Amino acid sequence: MKNTIAERIADFIKNFPPFDQFSKKDLYCIAKEVTITYLEKDENVYVVGEPLHDRFYMIHKGAIALKKEINSKMETVDRFDEGDIFGLRPLFAKENYAINAVTEEESILYGIPLDTFKPLITQNREVVNFLIESFASNTENPFSKELHGSLYDNRLDVLTNDKELFELQPVRYTKKVITATAKTKIKDIAKLMNHHRIGSIVIADDNIPIGIVTDEDLRKKVITGIQSIEDSVSLIMSSPVLCYPKGVSISQAQLAMMKHNVSHLCVTADGTPNSKIIGIISQNDLIVMGGSNPTVLMKAIKRSNSTKELKHIRKKIMVLLAGFVEQDIPLTQTSKIIFELNDATVKRIIERCILQIDKKPPVSFAWMSLGSQGRKEQLLHTDQDNAIVFENVKADDLEEVRDYFLLLAKKVNKRLNAVGFDFCPADIMAKNPKWCLTLDEWKDQFNQWTSNTGGDEILMSSIFFDFDITYGDASLTNQLSEHIFEITKNNHLFLSKLGASALRSASPLGFFRQFLVEQDGEYKDFFDIKKRAIMPIVDAGRLFALSNQIKNINNTAERFEKMAELFPENEEFYLSCSYTSKALLKFRTKHGLLHNDDGRFIELSALTKEEKMKLKRCFKTIARVQESIKLKFNINNYM
Repeated sequence: MKNTIAERIADFIKNFPPFDQFSKKDLYCIAKEVTITYLEKDENVYVVGEPLHDRFYMIHKGAIALKKEINSKMETVDRFDEGDIFGLRPLFAKENYAINAVTEEESILYGIPLDTFKPLITQNREVVNFLIESFASNTENPFSKELHGSLYDNRLDVLTNDKELFELQPVRYTKKVITATAKTKIKDIAKLMNHHRIGSIVIADDNIPIGIVTDEDLRKKVITGIQSIEDSVSLIMSSPVLCYPKGVSISQAQLAMMKHNVSHLCVTADGTPNSKIIGIISQNDLIVMGGSNPTVLMKAIKRSNSTKELKHIRKKIMVLLAGFVEQDIPLTQTSKIIFELNDATVKRIIERCILQIDKKPPVSFAWMSLGSQGRKEQLLHTDQDNAIVFENVKADDLEEVRDYFLLLAKKVNKRLNAVGFDFCPADIMAKNPKWCLTLDEWKDQFNQWTSNTGGDEILMSSIFFDFDITYGDASLTNQLSEHIFEITKNNHLFLSKLGASALRSASPLGFFRQFLVEQDGEYKDFFDIKKRAIMPIVDAGRLFALSNQIKNINNTAERFEKMAELFPENEEFYLSCSYTSKALLKFRTKHGLLHNDDGRFIELSALTKEEKMKLKRCFKTIARVQESIKLKFNINNYM
């Protein structure tokens, strides 16, 4: 007689990887042994240090957060919801759980027993690959039915070295280290581990490391009866301790652990066992950081088959960004990596939307990213600005062709919003018929903006002149770019008005060198770093690029670096502008990450004296570049 509950479980799990790779018979075999657990919100599935369960879990209903103590605070390092699996450690590791799994809402979990599951995967390579990648990369759904191929297309060369870049990052180590003396009894060490929910204790003498004991030591040397719990910990500790200085790279830490077959490293003041303890690195720390490896994220994006997967990957991109900022990785490299990951996300959404429409595009087209993404400067969660240009068609076919691309754009814009790119409040998105045009229509639009130039036209130009192709036929965007440079060449009236617009935000400092803050509204007394600092330098970079016919460079810092190359007599000035643009973007990014927003409005009271000084140095450069614009473009006549 069939088990109807098992049949229902099998019907559910077959919709999610890796179970979609099993036969119906094997699915039923697994489903018969599944346990069903109901948990209220904020209940633990397992906690740090808890012995491994005999099963891993799939979420039938609800949501689970994986949490870890970082700098004495419990931080969420991953989230899972319906259809996701977690708790894979029993498949790969022998040590206890190294992370907490907590329900974020009422949840129903399916527990899949290892004894039933393991024999069924030995001949299924696709399932094994999925499980290994899930555990190693901390990506819940890196698996797809697509063939394994190149991870990168020609546009993603910047990421070929990102594994190296990532592995050269300093490890984010745990600063709160629990220590004990060599005379401490083993039973008290176990109590300490249990109380703090940790897997190791450093044995120290006056905060100098002399040994380390892990939960593995307790299993091998105490539970087996070799040593008594009444003995001192000196009898089971590993000594000497493997020590490294602050700043040890991920790759160095990984190699050290593999070479010496250890799971923990001690961080000391000078990197030797003869100096004070300042932190500890565990194998799990490296695994968690590995989940935000750029190459892993890119692979996950290219294989993703749902908006939910891309949303989760987007969160990991933010974790990667936070790591880069925290470890002070140069902004130039950070921007390139985040741009490529964001760009790949948009591209993947477009690819999937075209498949969903189930009809190929009627003519060639290109999806254009505008504004900060077009300049490769979009790091935080900001509005989406995009447009479509498509091949010229006969008048009789125009609206039918446009309808196709508007349908595509509507789907793409909706999914971008779901992933984390907010809708543009000004509706500057491809789903707006005003921004879904043929090549000739776009040329006519740019002609209008540059010939009959008022305030609105200048604003539109400042947004649409910074575009980058994300998907489609590059010949269309190349033609459009050439047209822009053609109609702005020697167009002194337009360039002067564009220059006047670049001065619309006065110097960020007022009388007595005080920051100019918002006078009213929700952000009264806050400093608007976008309007008063970032946009003036961005506008200046665009103006110089147009007036000097600098092609194929949209990034603000790179525009100024090109100016330094073209005008070596003013090299120092232009390089200071490049530095300022990067410094301001990094400052906004840092504060946006800190407050979980777009970083636009800064609370001045929260700034350190050093931060204020750095900002004021940037503002000096802005004042200089604005004076330069006034002189070069005779702006007084247009203000």
